[in-house]
Amino acid sequence: MTESGRCDGPRVAILNVVGLCNRLLGEHTPRLTSFSGRTTGTPLSIKPVMPALTCAAQATYLTGTLPSEHGIVGNGWYDRTLNEHHFWKQSNRLVGGHKIWEKLRQNRPGFRTANLFWWFNMYSSVDYSITPRPLYRSDGLKTFDVHSQPLKLRDEVKRDLGPFPFHSFWGPKAGIESSKWIAESAKWTENRFEPNLSLVYLPHLDYDLQRYGPEDPRIPQALQAIDQIVGDLIDFYEKKGVRVVILSEYGITKANKVIFPNRMFRRKGWLEVKDELGLEYLDCGGSQAFALTDHQIAHVYLNQKDEAFLNKVRSALEETDGVSSVLAGEARKQAGLDHERAGDLVAISDENAWFAYYHWEDDCLAPDFARCVDVHRKYGHDPAELFVDPKINFPMLKVAQKLIGKKLGFRTHMDLIPLDPSLVMGSHGCVPADNLDWPVLFGHGLDQKDQALDAPDVHQEILTLFN
Repeated sequence: MTESGRCDGPRVAILNVVGLCNRLLGEHTPRLTSFSGRTTGTPLSIKPVMPALTCAAQATYLTGTLPSEHGIVGNGWYDRTLNEHHFWKQSNRLVGGHKIWEKLRQNRPGFRTANLFWWFNMYSSVDYSITPRPLYRSDGLKTFDVHSQPLKLRDEVKRDLGPFPFHSFWGPKAGIESSKWIAESAKWTENRFEPNLSLVYLPHLDYDLQRYGPEDPRIPQALQAIDQIVGDLIDFYEKKGVRVVILSEYGITKANKVIFPNRMFRRKGWLEVKDELGLEYLDCGGSQAFALTDHQIAHVYLNQKDEAFLNKVRSALEETDGVSSVLAGEARKQAGLDHERAGDLVAISDENAWFAYYHWEDDCLAPDFARCVDVHRKYGHDPAELFVDPKINFPMLKVAQKLIGKKLGFRTHMDLIPLDPSLVMGSHGCVPADNLDWPVLFGHGLDQKDQALDAPDVHQEILTLFN
């Protein structure tokens, strides 16, 4: 034990560089490439978990189990008891199983963990955490903020670093500033508490890779920006005697096809739509079949429970252009998705396609939240939220007017998001055919392997660093 009561022994920082894969490492990432060369050598490839999505991947790494055990079947799911859909929930109690820090703590009195922006980071058993958490006010306005553990850290970190730039964490202005703030919060936490394990989430690559696709000429600039931030963090931690590990959750591949499962279900008479104030909303509990879409995965829930109907829905999905496979029964179980939160059917898209949640046929009837950044109410992940609608004349003027109204305390409908999913040029969720597009692992104390790791194996690789 140290004088502060912290556990002796190795200390490790895991930098989760979202979207990083071997295809992207090279001339535009000199510091990451150099670090890999002097530690592991060629980065280890990880066969991504199914589905290769943020919440499922992180839960798999931290527990060493598949979604069928830890219960995180994607970034969202449908609660069959409440008849409500949930996306981007934050309570750590949703993740089943023992987390890596809980295992490490068992025989190491004083073992401390800091979680900086990995998901399911509220009311966790870690010692220190900082995570995004807006305040939803009674007047309908949303105030951006963070949550922390202990709670007093929220005010202290904002005093020292300034407010978290939430606008750059997701939405049309998503960019490098959020990753920069998170990196600084990791340094701030290390300087104050010297945790044994630091988990640091750096999302920057996720944005432009989804917006423009991995082959776009703007991607090198995004790579250079995150390379600089990660390189500085590596130098910082190494000077502190902390082992550094670089990890990613998935690679993002080029997409040029959009699939609309709910529109297909609607045409077949299986989807129930409600007219609310002249707009159309999906009635999940009243539908025979509906899909919650999540990048290249669609969880399809059936309220009509019979084998004949399941086979009918499955056939309809399999015949849909862009759908690669549909998991049910034993196949769903073999994929590690045998959990009550998962859909009765799980559709997986082709590598160049992805699923959009849209259920309306006429954009004039789209729900009021469809043109807003609203990650909780939509019936699926909506990467079109990364764009301002190109049909808006003088978009920055409109944005400024709405922000002024918001600051003055008026309810503001931030209807700036396009209803054109074809703008999105990159996606993830399936297992890419080429392992150059798989997530990677490299850093201090990690040895070369003859073959790719399975996603749950990352858990043991991390545990080994503390031996």
